Amino acid sequence: MNLNRRGILLALAMAALRASTFAYGPVGHEIVGAIADERLAHTAEAAKVNTLLDRLTLERAAVIADEIKGWDKNGVDDPRSFHYSAHRNIDRQLRDFWKANQPAHGMNSAMPSHHWFHYTDVPILPPQEYRDGSTGRSKWDIVHMIPYCIEVLQGRVPEQNERKITKPVALILLAHYVADIHQPLHVGAAYFDEQGRFTDPETNKAALADEGGNTFTLELSDEPPRRRGIRKEKFHEFWDHAAVNALFSQAPATLRKKELEAQIEPLKKDLIHDMATREPRNWQMPTNVSVDSYAEMWADEILPIAREAHARLEFRKVKPLRDGDRTVATGEALEKPAADKTLYRKWASMVAREQLHKAGWRLADLLQKIL
Repeated sequence: MNLNRRGILLALAMAALRASTFAYGPVGHEIVGAIADERLAHTAEAAKVNTLLDRLTLERAAVIADEIKGWDKNGVDDPRSFHYSAHRNIDRQLRDFWKANQPAHGMNSAMPSHHWFHYTDVPILPPQEYRDGSTGRSKWDIVHMIPYCIEVLQGRVPEQNERKITKPVALILLAHYVADIHQPLHVGAAYFDEQGRFTDPETNKAALADEGGNTFTLELSDEPPRRRGIRKEKFHEFWDHAAVNALFSQAPATLRKKELEAQIEPLKKDLIHDMATREPRNWQMPTNVSVDSYAEMWADEILPIAREAHARLEFRKVKPLRDGDRTVATGEALEKPAADKTLYRKWASMVAREQLHKAGWRLADLLQKIL
């Protein structure tokens, strides 16, 4: 989700590195959106959602913010680019949004990239909350963009804004970002010193960031044998996909993508209904807290989990990786024996289940309050 600064082509290449794995992947985002759909069913807010999204469900809308990254390579006006032809007004607004937030510029550009809106990179060490420092945060990160979308939907920010976020686009983005901020590696990041040890980037200005786990491969103790030509999974990618797919243990992980998706689909529907009808623990926000503060509270809540996601691993062969005009960290992450004897995959899957459950209820609750 970060960018290269060496011209447009290299910028797009680095954007692909950080954004190649989407938070919780399409399955996770669909679960969150579908929980909210079921929670809102037959309400006035559901009718407003239906109108704003031109009959798209939240389950469908929740994956669009990642899908439009497919426009990055050739541009939205390329004849080969896909479009949402059945929803022409939304398609036009999404294309305007993409053009206003293209990924072909550096971090200091006045025009942000839509990739930046999906995450923040708060250091996991020393333990801290979002507002305790500045490293990894920006005015374009997810903690800022969730309340921005809320303001658009409430009419506090006009739809004719520089970011081209209309009310339908704001709803599409919210349906996605609420899931993103419940994925540990979309909020917490590790920073390393030159010896490959964790360091505090606030005091060590030479610290190397791990790009939210996108530059580290992951090796787990229960890793199935890899078929020839299959690369090692990235740390971030594991949390996007494998941690969610592990919720569907009935579907063999060794299946090819299409076969796995087909087996997961009916299991996913059962899981969604169970989550939508059973209240998660500790999901509600304090009644005296403004909806504008929800994103920061959610980020602070997930940071300890992001720390544990790193603490359960051993980081090896950490070395610098040149990224345009800066250097990041790359290396290997290996599972360590856990004090509680729980395998990393099982622990991560339990975390994913709890966070997806909360995110679905929180999305529904947020929409009830702002629509």
